[in-house]
Amino acid sequence: QVQLVESGGGLVQAGGSLRLSCAASGRTDTTYVMGWFRQAPGKQRELVAAITSGGSTHYADSVKGRFTISRDNAKNTVYLQMNSLKPEDTAVYYCAADRQSYYISTYPHNYDNWGQGTQVTVSS
Repeated sequence: QVQLVESGGGLVQAGGSLRLSCAASGRTDTTYVMGWFRQAPGKQRELVAAITSGGSTHYADSVKGRFTISRDNAKNTVYLQMNSLKPEDTAVYYCAADRQSYYISTYPHNYDNWGQGTQVTVSS
């Protein structure tokens, strides 16, 4: 199993920045793909960004050019740098690990382990 703990959420004004961190423990050698999802009230959970163990990345169209995902394998930590934040980025952000595939999936059900979530609120 893999345990994931997110940190770094909070309240920020539109145009501001936040950096989320996700610390992994346990069988981290099997965290082939790490993803950041978000879920706003009344909406489905959606993939924001993901990164493979080899460093390939995927971004949702809505965050391209504003968000950057990275991972430090030595620290077993994944980061999401969020710049130029907009009110529509407000959501609970979840870190997730896909331990079955080396390829990025956009579907939440393909991810095996989840963190508890961290709230990001962007005020206008």
